[in-house]
Amino acid sequence: MGVFCLPILEIMSDALKHECGIALVRLLKPLEFYKEKYGTAFYGVNKMYLMMEKQHNRGQDGAGIASIKLDVRPGERYISRVRSNANQPIQDIFAQINARANSEFEADPGLKDDVAAQKKKIPYLGELFLGHVRYGTFGGNSVEHVHPFLRQNNWMHRNLIIAGNFNMTNTTELFSNLTKLGMHPKEKADTVTVMEKIGHFLDDEVSKLYKKAKSKGLSKIEASPFIARKLNLAKVLKRASKDWDGGYAMAGLLGHGDAFVMRDPAGIRPAYYYQDDEVIVVASERPVIQTVFNVPFESINEVEPGTAVLMKKDGSLSVSRILEATERKSCSFERIYFSRGSDAEIYQERKELGRLIMPDVLKAIDYDTNNSVFSFIPNTAETSFYGMLDAAQNELNKQKNNAIFKEKENLTEERLKQIQDFKIRTEKIAIKDVKLRTFITDDSSRDDLVAHVYDVTYGVVQPEDNLVIIDDSIVRGTTLKKSILKMLDRLNPKQIVVVSSAPQIRYPDCYGIDMARMESLIAFQAALELHKDQGTSDIIKKIYEKCKKQVALVDTEVVNHVKGIYAPFTAEQLSAKIAEIISDNTINAKVKIIFQTVENLHKACPKNLGDWYFTGNYPTPGGNRVVNKAYINYYEGNPERAY
Repeated sequence: MGVFCLPILEIMSDALKHECGIALVRLLKPLEFYKEKYGTAFYGVNKMYLMMEKQHNRGQDGAGIASIKLDVRPGERYISRVRSNANQPIQDIFAQINARANSEFEADPGLKDDVAAQKKKIPYLGELFLGHVRYGTFGGNSVEHVHPFLRQNNWMHRNLIIAGNFNMTNTTELFSNLTKLGMHPKEKADTVTVMEKIGHFLDDEVSKLYKKAKSKGLSKIEASPFIARKLNLAKVLKRASKDWDGGYAMAGLLGHGDAFVMRDPAGIRPAYYYQDDEVIVVASERPVIQTVFNVPFESINEVEPGTAVLMKKDGSLSVSRILEATERKSCSFERIYFSRGSDAEIYQERKELGRLIMPDVLKAIDYDTNNSVFSFIPNTAETSFYGMLDAAQNELNKQKNNAIFKEKENLTEERLKQIQDFKIRTEKIAIKDVKLRTFITDDSSRDDLVAHVYDVTYGVVQPEDNLVIIDDSIVRGTTLKKSILKMLDRLNPKQIVVVSSAPQIRYPDCYGIDMARMESLIAFQAALELHKDQGTSDIIKKIYEKCKKQVALVDTEVVNHVKGIYAPFTAEQLSAKIAEIISDNTINAKVKIIFQTVENLHKACPKNLGDWYFTGNYPTPGGNRVVNKAYINYYEGNPERAY
């Protein structure tokens, strides 16, 4: 009998490994200031814990934190780092930090009131911090793959710590460029190649400044602070990032105390920052900064695409243009699903997604709001659900007005009250049984047990009812097919209408979301089935041949040929086929699936127009190469990732 643990299920969305989160804190005052004002010199450590915990939605495969102590004497440790891939990695790393601090306090009770001694003896107690929460999208999930990464050197200025939320589409090319420089990177992962590229030009810049210091007659000891003052991080980043193709928000620390946060030219991955006279703070999500530091929405700035926020050792902050911004294509999945819904803009955008899809829902239920029950699964779809209800209420009000106008000649007080009492029927249909998250079983019984991870609410749906369920997105459709539809069908509705607040996901992502395989996407499966139904399956090979012909071309010459798979079909045809695929003859209710349109997505999220997973319009040249490679892998039965 096979032994395994059932992965935690995201109902109805299939679990997506995605994104990462970064957190950076730079203290601008001496540690004694925070001890006096906030009661502890561990103010920065505590804030880092909160910022990382508030972003745990962005990564649960691993977490890490690095800290730098400023102005320490030679021979004293000034860089500390701890990483974990435990089941609860954030708690694990801070438990380790706390245990180490407590052991020092127990060994020397006099440390309690001596901040200078605390800084000297206790690791992680510094002025500059960089944290990371990770979902693995490249490489393995061992602790060696957990950020921050560290490039060590005996020169303070050449110590480089890197963490980021990114995927590069051209890692192989970047790796090759490093080897041409005579380097020998320890692995091919994009984090390593990016770090080594920055490190190479950092070394070069430090060497030039050292020669300049020598020419000014400075001693070797005097050269060090000179380099710290004159080091031009913007210049280093411009040279290092010239060939990068991908989506990224990355942060870096230098051993002497400089730091940076840089964002890709299309603004694919998000980053925000805040500054006052006590701290500089950076995070992947705005509400994290709002909550942890209790500051208003308006005080937080977005890191603009193609720029870097630069922090010098002296605490000064500047913003520098590193790469020319391209057409802004910020990831819309951030707004639909990944980011915390407590962001003021995201909350309104998710409501709008629900509101905009409601006209199609009303058509699907033939405007019968009286015999329809509305709900949502999972909890992340709740905000879109509220937007859908707003639109449903508008429709109900229209129906009430029409009924009153139609019956005005014979309208009794009782009938008027009856019309006015009509309400949209909303229910909590599915409740997760957390006790069934993990178990030991053999594969043959897994599907039946998965179907029971959620309990359904009996008695609220009648045989004449439509059951309308909204979800954030439908990616693979596996959980929907194996669990949710079977579960909902037990309520005996006339019709089940599954509503996706996102459009059909047709193409792989290569900028941070783990959707690498074409054949796993339910929309792609539906297109293949439609070609089979219509006798046009020969196009599958033709597209493969077109993709193969482009393998030797440079990225800027590559086009997305996979669009040809979807071109003959309407979105409605694909939706109907998806409904057919995920519902078998054991489902008694009629099943419809409604997807958001791309046009309405852009209306709802006007600042985040990145839509390549829906449209195939990739924001960087490397994206077209990735989608063609993913198709080639599908056709050849190759299980490798396309990037």
